Amino acid sequence: MSRLFLFLLFLTTSFAQAQKTDTRLQKQLETLVKDFHGDLGIYVEDLKTHSVVAIRADTIFPTASIVKVPILLGIMDKIQRGQLDYHQSVTLTDSLRYKASDEADLVNAMKTGEKIEISRLLLLMLSTSDNTASLWLQGLAGGGLRINQLLDSLGYEVTRVNSRTPGREAIRNQYGWGQTTPREMARLFTAISERKIISPSTSEKMLRLLGRQYWDQYALSQIPPDVFVADKHGCVNQSRSEVFYVAGPHPYVCAIFTKNNQDQSWEASNEAWTLTRKISVLLWKYYNPRSTWVPDSKNW
Repeated sequence: MSRLFLFLLFLTTSFAQAQKTDTRLQKQLETLVKDFHGDLGIYVEDLKTHSVVAIRADTIFPTASIVKVPILLGIMDKIQRGQLDYHQSVTLTDSLRYKASDEADLVNAMKTGEKIEISRLLLLMLSTSDNTASLWLQGLAGGGLRINQLLDSLGYEVTRVNSRTPGREAIRNQYGWGQTTPREMARLFTAISERKIISPSTSEKMLRLLGRQYWDQYALSQIPPDVFVADKHGCVNQSRSEVFYVAGPHPYVCAIFTKNNQDQSWEASNEAWTLTRKISVLLWKYYNPRSTWVPDSKNW
């Protein structure tokens, strides 16, 4: 690790410690989420003033499919090092298939022996949350241990890949495929948006990939469609979470994580999803009070 990187990390850490709470927004969000039937954590940062809101922001939550962001990081690091190529073709074998896949896993529908570019695997992993693509890419990135070492080297102490990672079997039983905190995942999205992860060009590619989200009926549905948003959500029965960076006119980042949810339904009216939409529209109106855009609930 270079001295320059360590110096920048020191500056970032020192700055984070100096951040101030947006007390007005803190009160609004605390009121909004106080009756949620489950465990919830939120971290919001105004990327203009760097004021923050933190509600159980350092509590560990399951990532569910948000673990695909650290996997993206692992792949892009390999590409930066010249060990993989973004447009490199790889071949599907039966051992790469995720047995519990559903209709959303387009890669699993490919024929054995068929080739696909790494770039398309990344698109499917992030946009449609394809699980076969995710596990395939995790292997190409060097596995969970290597991705976790990379996360640790970048200062992410809690965010980890648990799935298919030796030594993490017990913790996987508790948190599933991966784990993080709202603060750490928001920090990762902020670092990507500020072109500080791996290299400026690599960060920009990651940002573009995270901006191509198929699942847009949650937080994204409350933000005007002509505003760039980098987003990833993760859902299992007892946990519905989402992290999103909104590029402007007033940029901000938000990470919402839940666990132990009482409502485990999969309809649009699910309590956690409904709350996510309410948080998202509150933030959009708070940071953009002159906006006249009104979300269309029919698109949920």
